[in-house]
Amino acid sequence: MHKIVALWAVPRSTSTAFEWMMRQRGDMECLHEPFGEAWYQGEEPLWQRFQPGDATTPGLTLESVWGNIQAQAEQGPIFLKDFPHYINHMWTPDFLSNFTHAFLIRDPAKTITSMHHKWPDFHEGEVGFPEQRALFDLLWALNGTPPPVIDSDDLLENPHDMTRAFCAAVGIPFLPEALTWEPGGDPSAHSWWDGGSFHANLAQSTGLVPQKRKYVELSDTPPRVQQVYRRMKPHYDRLYDHRIKI
Repeated sequence: MHKIVALWAVPRSTSTAFEWMMRQRGDMECLHEPFGEAWYQGEEPLWQRFQPGDATTPGLTLESVWGNIQAQAEQGPIFLKDFPHYINHMWTPDFLSNFTHAFLIRDPAKTITSMHHKWPDFHEGEVGFPEQRALFDLLWALNGTPPPVIDSDDLLENPHDMTRAFCAAVGIPFLPEALTWEPGGDPSAHSWWDGGSFHANLAQSTGLVPQKRKYVELSDTPPRVQQVYRRMKPHYDRLYDHRIKI
């Protein structure tokens, strides 16, 4: 089986932009949240807001997704980005040994307010920080060293050097030409979720370019959003302490 590089992120963490950059390389098959499709829309959905009558896909399970990934990895190397909370019940040492792991994190003040904007009724179980931190700690315990961590703000502030550091950490060549692309691409073509409406800005972008850090004012958000933020922040801080620094 060829290399499977797994980027474990949380929703609204600029992970699809990173995935889009990886697609420009052309040397790896890129998969967009394959486990998420089964978690949300498989024959036995696991998401907390599922209601009888919501869309499901017969025959689509987390196990069938993993089987498809393995079959694809027999043909060539794979990059996938996904969210750990979709598969936290599958984290056996044998399963985890199939991947080259890396993490993309983002300040929960930014991810949670963005989720609230898109999904005002989001469930805390969809936020993903506890599971991301738990997987990071588990991999560290299993392997004896922490897996590489990229912070979204660091990436957007210095995309060239942070991407180069990521490539070195997961053992793939750095291809700087992948950092730019023509506008008008269609990230939604690779998204199973609602036609890719979350990725409209990405479709008009021209690459990963330096951006100044932005700060989010939480005081204007509903109390529930602020409460979720307070619970998620320690998990983010844990990984932030071990992020790649340039």
